[in-house]
Amino acid sequence: MTASQFNQDLLQFLQQSPTAFHAVSSMKVLLDAAKFEALNESESWDLQPNKSYYVTRNDSALIAFHTGRRDILQHGLRMTGAHTDSPCLKVKPNPVIEKNGYVQLGVEVYGGALYSPWFDRDLSLAGRVNFQTRSGALKSTLIDVVDPIAIIPSLAIHLFRGVHDSRTINPQKELMPVLQIGQSRKKFSFDEFLLSLIRKQAGNRSASKILAHELYFYDSQAPALVGLNKEFIASARLDNLLSCYVACHSLIKSKGDYASLLVCNDHEEVGSASTSGAQGPFLKSVLERITASVTDDSDGLQRVTTNSNFLSIDNAHGVHPNYVEKHDDKHRPVLNGGPVIKLNANQRYASNSDSVALFKSICNQMKVPSQAFAMRNDMGCGSTIGPITATETGITTVDIGVATFAMHSIRELAGAKDPFALAKVVSAFYKR
Repeated sequence: MTASQFNQDLLQFLQQSPTAFHAVSSMKVLLDAAKFEALNESESWDLQPNKSYYVTRNDSALIAFHTGRRDILQHGLRMTGAHTDSPCLKVKPNPVIEKNGYVQLGVEVYGGALYSPWFDRDLSLAGRVNFQTRSGALKSTLIDVVDPIAIIPSLAIHLFRGVHDSRTINPQKELMPVLQIGQSRKKFSFDEFLLSLIRKQAGNRSASKILAHELYFYDSQAPALVGLNKEFIASARLDNLLSCYVACHSLIKSKGDYASLLVCNDHEEVGSASTSGAQGPFLKSVLERITASVTDDSDGLQRVTTNSNFLSIDNAHGVHPNYVEKHDDKHRPVLNGGPVIKLNANQRYASNSDSVALFKSICNQMKVPSQAFAMRNDMGCGSTIGPITATETGITTVDIGVATFAMHSIRELAGAKDPFALAKVVSAFYKR
């Protein structure tokens, strides 16, 4: 596969994955095509050597693994991890607002989103809806409106002359998308809107009542290669669906002698504390079941985790040409400069000298350059699922990712060469 083909497949994945639910659904399609067997957490597992499996939780988190041929107790697991969620605007439970002749939807901010890029964008809506059928059965389905149905208009500069001097955005007052002009004869019903979508998209004509929903606005503009030489990838949700795709692709392409695993957690952007988040029991429960398939020794899980290594893959901050001063002088990753190793003395990243040495050795083996990122001492540092996973499992972990601009914006930017380069390294890690 060429880098160009890889990027086209990546763009398609991003386009088809407007929410964490859809990202998991898209990965399931890839895994099914690669003959991975779907497992159910509520059932007993009969895991076989040299077989491939996956399991999901909450429709928004996924673990896929290959059992390999080698002794897992001796050689451990080659593991990678990413997260499926991205900062965005989530629809509130009772969202309809009718004000001054317009219909709007109330939203709350999910994660650490940049507010200003959400203005004046063509917004669509996607997520999961739970409903009741006419027979009383409880069901859920994924929906994606696809077409732009809303917008958050900016206030004209004539009415806000000081906008370039100082501006604060009140998320309760200023981030409510406008859907339509109100109609005096009939009030807008959001539930009826959702029922019509379910009946059309899911083909469930018996849907009769909306019970709950987890719905998110997203930018309907398609991902694209941009730049004079198409050297950039511009898209929503690069943080962190780019990493999900790289890791999933690499796992599929590198099934081999060694046991390997991918975990894509949800809720990283809001702290990872959930049943499907990195701080929850999802990964540990799967590791226990994998270990139990090869031994009933009481120390089996400890032996597996001690011999395992984990790549926590999440995007890194590329040095912005307009804000060079925001970076440490000696740690300025550039787009298309190769994978970035992220380090922090206060364990906001889980990298240590052992895990860094392992990753750099694989980069050298694959002739892929690597970069290092460390935060300025006078600025706070973000974090990833890496430290949480290392804490919960005891697995040696390194935090890595591709350099990007505009992290947590509605549209982010990455280098077009970096995803394929990272995939080569991750595939080699799985085979090592």
